[in-house]
Amino acid sequence: MARYPIDQIQSWHAHVYFDGESRDRAAALYEVVREQFPQTELGRFHEKPVGPHPMGSYQIHFAPESLMEIVSWFSLNRDGLDVLVHPNTGDALGDHRDRAVWVGKSYTLDLSMLG
Repeated sequence: MARYPIDQIQSWHAHVYFDGESRDRAAALYEVVREQFPQTELGRFHEKPVGPHPMGSYQIHFAPESLMEIVSWFSLNRDGLDVLVHPNTGDALGDHRDRAVWVGKSYTLDLSMLG
């Protein structure tokens, strides 16, 4: 099994998933994340599937040193929403397929566009 140095991780993404029923909770959580984690970059609020993501989502971009705090916070405060967390190493396919962590339910991603 190959071993990789952790300094290969340039940053992390968390993707909060929602559907029509959970949209308002996701929007409220978006604002809480903006206030709670000013060191992050919040992406657009996508109402439909974008990229490999099978439903509405938004992205939270953050530095490696914030990983434990953000994942721990989501484990307690995700309001029933599901969150995909993955590193950014320059290998988008591997990051989404092999290195992803889920908080809540996991989903099948459309990996065809990632290579």
